[in-house]
Amino acid sequence: MTTRILLIEDDQELNELLSEFLSLENFHVDQAFDGEQGLNMALNGQYDVLVLDIMMPKMNGLDLLKQFRISHKTPVLMLTARSDEVDRIVGFEMGADDYLPKPCNPREISARIRAILRRVEMDKSGLEASGKRQIIIREDVELNHNTRIVSKQGETIDLTSTEFNLLASLLAKAGQVLSKEELTENALGRKLALYDRSVDMHMSNLRRKLGPFVSNEPRIKTIRGVGYQYVINA
Repeated sequence: MTTRILLIEDDQELNELLSEFLSLENFHVDQAFDGEQGLNMALNGQYDVLVLDIMMPKMNGLDLLKQFRISHKTPVLMLTARSDEVDRIVGFEMGADDYLPKPCNPREISARIRAILRRVEMDKSGLEASGKRQIIIREDVELNHNTRIVSKQGETIDLTSTEFNLLASLLAKAGQVLSKEELTENALGRKLALYDRSVDMHMSNLRRKLGPFVSNEPRIKTIRGVGYQYVINA
């Protein structure tokens, strides 16, 4: 089955270049050249991945993403200015799955799309849960692999698919330190790239949503230069 991509990018030359390249990579690509057009197509089409620029006329990419996430969980790959980390952080908070700084190589975009699709397929097939308990409980947090629902003290926590995968990896090895390389592969379906802060940003959102223990101690510790650890609360 052909993978359908919606490319939302106002730079017409770049849009055409990426569309042509992705078509050669056997993706079906629809194009949008401003935010309003992109949102309308995203809401009314059946797409497997959205590739979304941030700075666009009529509606910027962050506003588009916010409205789209109200009703759709389709994976979104953001394209951001190389130095604009604030946009990346806000984008992740609104539910983006991954990002690439511009200018970027079309081959890297293709690779990121394929990584997202692999991760989505793993989520659907339950391969990530193989060999693990279907329900993991750590203190007041419960994670259910079958329903992909996380709750704390009985209240459901709204996590993105990437945040769920990160938490599942941490809870399965609570008390152990997991490297950023391992977490990137588990949550994003790809290798860790140089200067890649995707996991750090997703982890920041995850910490905010989970909150600390009742003792006010952090649930997730950063082990500088290594990775992250879900703390076993004594």
